[in-house]
Amino acid sequence: MSEINPLNKLPSVMEKSANSYYQRWRLVKDSLARYGVIAGGLSVIVALVLIFFYLLYVVVPLFKPASAAAVNHYALPEATLGKTVLLDVEEQNEVAVRFTDSGQAIFFDVATGKTIANEAVKIPAGANVVSFAQGSPISEGAVIYGLSNGQAIVIKHQYKITYPDNKRLITPSLKYPLGEAAIVVDDQGAALEKIAVKVGDKSTTIVAKTADKVRLLHIEKNENLMTDEVTLNRSATVLNFPVATITDIRIDKEERNLYLFSDDGHLSFFDISDKTAPALRQNVNVVTAGAKATVTTFLNGDNSLLIGDSTGLVSQWSMVRDELNRPTMHKIRSFKVSEKAIATIDPEPRRKGFAAIDVDGMMGIYHTTSEREVLREQVTKAMPVAAALSPRANTLLVEASDKNIYFWTLDNKHPEVSVKSLWQEVWYEGYPKPDYIWQSSASNSDFEPKYSLTPLVFGTLKAAFYAMLVAVPLALMGAIYSAYFMIPMMRQYVKPTIELMGALPTVILGFLAGLWLAPTLEAHLAGFFLLFTLLPIGVMTFAYCWYNLPQSFLEKIPEGWEAAILIPVILLIGWFAFAISVPLETMLFHGTLRDWFKNEWGMGYDQRNAVVVGMAMGFAVIPTIFSIAEDAIFSVPQHLTVGSLALGATTWQTMVRVVLLTASPGIFSAVMIGLGRAVGETMIVLMATGNTPVMDMSVFQGLRTLAANIAVEMPESQVDSTHYRVLFLAALVLFVFTFVFNTLAEIIRQRLREKYSSL
Repeated sequence: MSEINPLNKLPSVMEKSANSYYQRWRLVKDSLARYGVIAGGLSVIVALVLIFFYLLYVVVPLFKPASAAAVNHYALPEATLGKTVLLDVEEQNEVAVRFTDSGQAIFFDVATGKTIANEAVKIPAGANVVSFAQGSPISEGAVIYGLSNGQAIVIKHQYKITYPDNKRLITPSLKYPLGEAAIVVDDQGAALEKIAVKVGDKSTTIVAKTADKVRLLHIEKNENLMTDEVTLNRSATVLNFPVATITDIRIDKEERNLYLFSDDGHLSFFDISDKTAPALRQNVNVVTAGAKATVTTFLNGDNSLLIGDSTGLVSQWSMVRDELNRPTMHKIRSFKVSEKAIATIDPEPRRKGFAAIDVDGMMGIYHTTSEREVLREQVTKAMPVAAALSPRANTLLVEASDKNIYFWTLDNKHPEVSVKSLWQEVWYEGYPKPDYIWQSSASNSDFEPKYSLTPLVFGTLKAAFYAMLVAVPLALMGAIYSAYFMIPMMRQYVKPTIELMGALPTVILGFLAGLWLAPTLEAHLAGFFLLFTLLPIGVMTFAYCWYNLPQSFLEKIPEGWEAAILIPVILLIGWFAFAISVPLETMLFHGTLRDWFKNEWGMGYDQRNAVVVGMAMGFAVIPTIFSIAEDAIFSVPQHLTVGSLALGATTWQTMVRVVLLTASPGIFSAVMIGLGRAVGETMIVLMATGNTPVMDMSVFQGLRTLAANIAVEMPESQVDSTHYRVLFLAALVLFVFTFVFNTLAEIIRQRLREKYSSL
């Protein structure tokens, strides 16, 4: 028996040591990979959760309720100088003014009530104040005193801001825009019992009621460019209207419309654009039976009237066009403050909101567009005499019958938003009926923001629908043919080529769709519809001809490449359809197909429409659906197809009843991922749709999607503004929509997988 050499054991020991080292290293790598995958998956989940909560963090303040806080109350400044006819507050909430019935302007500190300045209006000797009115905010603080001698004085209160020693100093003063001399309104010297004024840059309109007539005075300013001398050109007329019933007068900011209120609750609407011939447009009752109008004022912009009555109701009347395109006043909404009569209504100078206070001191703050009560608060226990909202609507002064002024601060940042204004029809100023409108900004401060998300959601779904209508049939049919019928040599060229389409930047596709596809489709619309008829007929005709070709010719074509010959056939059919498009339209429709659609069916045509975006976005979605679906079909186990064919099933029966069912989870995932891509697409819809937020099912109309709207408007929105937060709300809606939809899709996919996993 031979002895074992110990040296012979050395290689085996070294091999075992090396194997043990590699095993340990492999286990380490497996652990690192496992924990890396887990960390990556958790990171994705954490990122999604953080995105969701950040969106929620920005959106929640939209629905935060308003609040009010009582800061101070103090005795009425200079109470001996007369009764208050107007309270007003300047921009910085530091100085307020009180105009009195004796012609005094008392400026005082908002926080303490300390008198800052007292300036008397230059009323002519022997004349007394008998009426007073305030101009709209566009008049920059203009007010008017009507006098007992038929004259009137127009004044503006203004505030000069300086910074001595780096401390803000506000100096109030009075200005006479039409001169310090009183203006003659009634040349017979009758007292001006009721008066109204609108002061513009180049013209001023005054309407006054005397004991026996209503006078309209229009003053034009003419400035000499050489000497800067200003001359006033007057034109006066008398309105034919029963003056005994007039209780209030209002003139809109454009000096075109005049509103006279009667003691029986009637509103008379005049067109005074022609100052020499005012025309009565409408006479309508604006209060319910048994009620009386107690307060009337304009909403910001002077497009709507707010009318408070003795039953505690505030109604909004706005000018709309009737069936004959005539302007008429129509009640579009109302707000119930309380059961007591309305004492004051103060509209916000920069938004479509207002504060209404009843005779018991109960205040309600409302926003007309959102139709919501923003705040309800008891601001005083005595009867309100006058009230003033600051220009920023964050300060409220209320003078009560107990000779005190109550100083309140308001926190009311986003009153424009409510569930109704976001998702339901809203009756906007100037519109003939309630509608879904998105229009977030305009050129002037009188604009009524329209934040309806409904047309954006509609546009998102419409764009996705037409994109999927184009992409799904082409992508799935292509995937079926490529994975099941196509020879491997052709597949190795076709599949990478289609997947390479997915690498095309969407901005390029949008650029081509907007600048090439849209004009081409507009010019050859008939050819587009003709293609749907000629293409199947042409393909079937070619197939019939191919079937009847000599066998010797067919044998020269490599097996499996027959489909490639269809490409020039399809291109030829497309060229022919578009080539005969214009002559065909001229012959059949005596013009263009677009005009025929409009004249016969009333369908308008926008160059950038749903057809264009469907084709362009469908082209972008096809690679995603094709690639995933093709892999799912190609991955079906070979023994299933072979077994089906061995049992006598045809190729198509095997495809439909075995392959597609087995691959259905993957195909469903492909369609859902493609839909998610279509819903979230931005650049194509941004450049190919016209970005018109309209709700129209027509394929020839444009649209605007949530994603495109965010891309367009976010760079221009003010941080933390209502517009800014509503855009984040749109992003949150898009996020939740895709999350819920993908979750449901994953549930369905898992059930399909369980159902057909036994095949």
